[in-house]
Amino acid sequence: MEIFQFAKEKEKYSEDFYRQLAEKTDNKGLKNICKMLADEEVKHYKIIQSMQNDIIEELNETSVINESQKIFESMKDSAEKFNFGTSELELYEIARDFEQKSKEFYDEKSEEAENSNHKRIFKKLAAEEQKHYLLMDRICVFVARPQWFLENAEMYRFDDYAGGVL
Repeated sequence: MEIFQFAKEKEKYSEDFYRQLAEKTDNKGLKNICKMLADEEVKHYKIIQSMQNDIIEELNETSVINESQKIFESMKDSAEKFNFGTSELELYEIARDFEQKSKEFYDEKSEEAENSNHKRIFKKLAAEEQKHYLLMDRICVFVARPQWFLENAEMYRFDDYAGGVL
């Protein structure tokens, strides 16, 4: 299968998965994060589609990390009690693992790419997927131990990632 078609399918799968996760959670904050991640995957899809058509578009850095940090901070300040089931945690773990595989996929494709623009964009996509992985990993911790997570501010601070430093 052509690399661009495969990459687009990966992004579409991720978008659909995040939209399904958003529907399955009752937590407003996690619902918003999942919707933001789905929207990010749509952006990735469009970038890959442009590459496929020999159009080079810049991939802007995601704001999902900054926005997620704000969501976690507001969740900490709320009086809401959190209770998640094991099956919900498993879904977030699947998303986290898929983000790791996506990062590895784009890293590999950046090494294989002969076109310097494609190489650069694949590297940026890998960096974005790494940010998604980190966010999903933190969500897994949050779902497993919500009160502990919110009491430890370093868990939902993404200072090293908010500015794109990886």
